[in-house]
Amino acid sequence: MHRTPDGESAGRIVEAEAYRGPRDLAAHSSRGLTKRTTAMFGPPGHAYIYLLYGISWALNLVVAAEGRPHAVLIRAIEPLRGVELMARRRNQLATSRELTNGPGKLTHAMGITGADYGRDLCGDELFLEDGDDNIPRGKIGRSARINVDYAGEWAALPWRFYERGNRYVSVRPRD
Repeated sequence: MHRTPDGESAGRIVEAEAYRGPRDLAAHSSRGLTKRTTAMFGPPGHAYIYLLYGISWALNLVVAAEGRPHAVLIRAIEPLRGVELMARRRNQLATSRELTNGPGKLTHAMGITGADYGRDLCGDELFLEDGDDNIPRGKIGRSARINVDYAGEWAALPWRFYERGNRYVSVRPRD
């Protein structure tokens, strides 16, 4: 959920990728502690936001103890609340698969920017909330992470998780 002066938007995470600290050559933290990666080295439960290809913001959740820069990239969400607001932000139809089917698309739709860097995810602006048990869920699939070929053997690890059959998953896996 993200609360902004424009309104609230929320979605169910349907795709994510894990990044395992400094040894993981696909992780930004593999280059050590820098101004860019400070949030990753901080306490868990905070947002690590970075500019993706110099164009779009990407949202990561810091998930390990302070000093252990492990994070999870949120790759796609299924829009649930504030869908019309998301559609306006993205200049898309509210029913479009393209609304939130990628890391940059979902941050744009939800109004997440660099201003959210390091934000405490237990606050009242950007946070996770319990899911709705009445929403049907598909089985979880695994695959190699996307667009990290530069990371050698780390690129092939099956650390991408997605809901099988969900239309908002960013890249169709070969199931």
